[in-house]
Parts: sequence; structure tokens; C-alpha cells
Amino acid sequence: MFDRLEIRVVPPGPRFAAQLRFWVNGEDVVEGAVHEGGRGPFAADVLPVGRPSLLRATDEARRLELGEPECTGGCCGFLTVVVRRFGDVVQWSDWEVPWEVPHTPAPPPPEFHFDTAQYDAEVARAEADRSWQVTM
Repeated sequence: MFDRLEIRVVPPGPRFAAQLRFWVNGEDVVEGAVHEGGRGPFAADVLPVGRPSLLRATDEARRLELGEPECTGGCCGFLTVVVRRFGDVVQWSDWEVPWEVPHTPAPPPPEFHFDTAQYDAEVARAEADRSWQVTM
């Protein structure tokens, strides 16, 4: 059975620009792996205009930053995952979780396996949805 990915955009707020959150099987991956929820990557960095998102899975393994603690990833590290396509399967594996003093790191999420059609459709949907962009 495949895991199910949903990408949500948290609108901009007083402290942060719009950011992404990744829900797998109904659970927020960033919230589960970063103390006090942290934050996801900025939507503008991950969903650039005019070129494919880094979330797109390829045959070449790539490490992606999916979140960081409130104190910033430069301080305590980032929540990262290796993304790779294997035929009809997209795999998320080899997680790294931030270390947040005085907390011990949360356990890493499990390895996830997504159906490529569902995964590609969700990434394409997130790339096309620009409702989070602030227009002036």
C-alpha cells in the first residue's frame, strides 16, 4: 500500500513568508519531527516561478529540506529527506532531524513510498497554485 502526500501552503504571517507543510497519510511531517512544530520551507524557494520544483522526484537521489525549528536550521539543523524515483514509486528515506537544545531530537519519520502518479499530481497542483503569493 502506498503512502499519500498532500502539500499545503501556510499563508504569510507577521514572522514568516508563506511556507509549505507536508502531510503524509493525514499527519503533518514537520510538526511530528520538529519540536513545537517549527516551520516548513518558504513556498517561494520550493515552488519557483518558471521552473520545476525541487520536490519533483527523479532517478537521481536528492536531499531536500522540509522544515526547521523556530530557532532556525542554521542553529539546530534542518528536517531533511532523500527523495528518489524508482519506476512507479517515489521514495522518501534517510531522514535527518534537527537537534534542539534542551530537547533530544525527535525520532525520524519512517520511510515513505508514494505512487508516482499521485505524487506527481500533488506536486504539479502545488506548483500551479499561486494563491499564496502577495500581489501589490
